[in-house]
Amino acid sequence: MQKHVLIIGNGIAGITTAINLRKLDSDTLITVVSEETEYFFSRTALMYVFMGHMKFEHTQPYENHFWKENKIELLKATVKSVLPNENAVVFESNEKLKYDQLVIATGSKPNKFGWPGQDLAGVSGLYHKKDLEYVNDLAPKIKKAVIVGGGLIGIELAEMLHSKGKEVVFLVRESSFWNNVLSENEAEIINKQILDHGIDLRLSAELDEIIGQSKEVAQVKTKSGELIDCQYVGLTVGVSPNIEFLKDSGIETKRGVMVNRMLQTNFENIYAIGDCAEQKEALPNRRPIEAVWYTGKIMGEALAKTLNGKPTEYAPGHWFNSAKFFDIEYQVYGDMPAVTPEGQTEFFWKNKENNKSIRILFETENRKFIGINTLGIRLRHAFFNEVLDNEQTVDYVLDNLTKANFDPEFYKRYEKEIQSAFNK
Repeated sequence: MQKHVLIIGNGIAGITTAINLRKLDSDTLITVVSEETEYFFSRTALMYVFMGHMKFEHTQPYENHFWKENKIELLKATVKSVLPNENAVVFESNEKLKYDQLVIATGSKPNKFGWPGQDLAGVSGLYHKKDLEYVNDLAPKIKKAVIVGGGLIGIELAEMLHSKGKEVVFLVRESSFWNNVLSENEAEIINKQILDHGIDLRLSAELDEIIGQSKEVAQVKTKSGELIDCQYVGLTVGVSPNIEFLKDSGIETKRGVMVNRMLQTNFENIYAIGDCAEQKEALPNRRPIEAVWYTGKIMGEALAKTLNGKPTEYAPGHWFNSAKFFDIEYQVYGDMPAVTPEGQTEFFWKNKENNKSIRILFETENRKFIGINTLGIRLRHAFFNEVLDNEQTVDYVLDNLTKANFDPEFYKRYEKEIQSAFNK
């Protein structure tokens, strides 16, 4: 009898599982269910659609015929509940669909913290395609927008609205932008970058209430009592696993769906991956939930092997991430807390002429390289994977910075300047 693998969610984690399982197994019936869109798209590209740099169809890396040709069935529907003892899911239509193995890859939803007025017209996040459509439809009415939350989605939304000529006020509760990730020196560069691009950055400013008029956003009130007129409020204060539909299923959950290293839940034929999965035992120097594109992809690749009968642990390797703050690119390799831990030494270099910097952490006694943050300088992923695998010293990294650089040939190079500063 033909095995049926049912995947709930068509983000990077779920789709990677489907594609890799099909490469390994030509016979298994694979169904991908999504309530958002029929076809997989790159979520990180939504801002560029709004800004007019690309059309939505350009965010779809596969042609529509790809799925039929590879015998991956796509089903646009909403799963209302899961019945593990029946090996079935229930849709909003009350129809049931049976499975042999179930993969939960339902991603995240934007956080709301019970602010008065948070459900008014003119309030949204920026995570789903419908959020993009909502902001796009509302844009002609927006003269002034308030963005709440000092993270990556917040700065994307600020850039999007600013590109359309909207006045943007950016409320950041912390004393500096993204200061749970960036050091003081790095945050200072990004704070200035935001201000230089015409965004009204308000640090140590916290939302108290969203005030409406005729059920639409009219003002926000901060904790300090300031009233700011606006026609749109972007709530970008992080995300949470999208798992409400599992509450009566018997599947073990905390913040996310609890999984072991094989990404398996407390039911042997049910798995969870991506933003909605929470590791029972967190990996060293990693968070139990990692809402990051590349970790979702790695989970999907590992799980496809497990579903094909070759149990494979989730092994994400060394921490890596990247982002963009207007025209400053950011990269991190290795374990880079905002504050230097005891027993480690920090080296920080900033170019005096522009917003380029690097920050390196290394162990003080044996000089072992721990990690690196860069702003405005692109480095090679493979180089730092090898450095971290081989536990190289900080001196090795500085001596080989030229090999690590990934900037195009015509970019100005800074290796000698950096090496000179480090030697001093």
